[in-house]
Amino acid sequence: MTNLSGKHALVTGGGSGIGAAIAFALANAGANVTICGRRMPDLEFTAERHANIHPHVADVTDEASIKKLYQQAQKTRGKFNIVIANAGTAESAPAENVSAKSWNKILEVNLTGAFFSVKPAIAGMREHKWGRIIFVASTAGLKGYPYVAPYVAAKHGVVGLARALALETAKAGVTVNAVCPGFSETSLLDEAVNHVASKTKRSEAEVRKMLEANSPQGRFFQPQETADAVLWLCDDASAGITGQAISISGGETW
Repeated sequence: MTNLSGKHALVTGGGSGIGAAIAFALANAGANVTICGRRMPDLEFTAERHANIHPHVADVTDEASIKKLYQQAQKTRGKFNIVIANAGTAESAPAENVSAKSWNKILEVNLTGAFFSVKPAIAGMREHKWGRIIFVASTAGLKGYPYVAPYVAAKHGVVGLARALALETAKAGVTVNAVCPGFSETSLLDEAVNHVASKTKRSEAEVRKMLEANSPQGRFFQPQETADAVLWLCDDASAGITGQAISISGGETW
């Protein structure tokens, strides 16, 4: 089993969904886990269920906010050895109806926020000759989907960012990868189903069946499946895996 005792991990967007599942997986493996997000009640709900999880409010789109988070968390728990850039958001609309404000918001959270989240950790990982950086991207980082052009563009950017950082850190004992889950059972999926149903006048059951059909396995994925992949990438046994975009999609992408 993976043993992360003595490691300090950061999980952005760690208050719910995939982020919370990752936080629990890392904490159960012995890591001290700092989770961040913009809503303290969500973070506290997760943190109160495990003694190794510690909540902090931070906005990944604000570099100063992230720097403050690093200063506060590392002061008490040591430098981050593991950073999971998970925070994300999505909106759907035909491309011609996407406003500049919406475009910028999606890229700021999903791409710029991912970069801000990991940037302060790189020097310390180089110094210690060990580190794990994992971006939670999406199958939208590996293929196109209609009506979510900004999200697709941002997630493709995240995969590219992972590959660039992997090459920069390859000789430093640091691995950088992306995990790319397909449609997963989270509140984000519920919002997407509700939105599509309202726009298309279909029932939520019909929309869910339509989205499930994206996977050759004909199902949605559980947050724990992504958390398990992240945990494996944090293990020393995966030291040779870097610069990869690992699809968790039942064969939808590769």
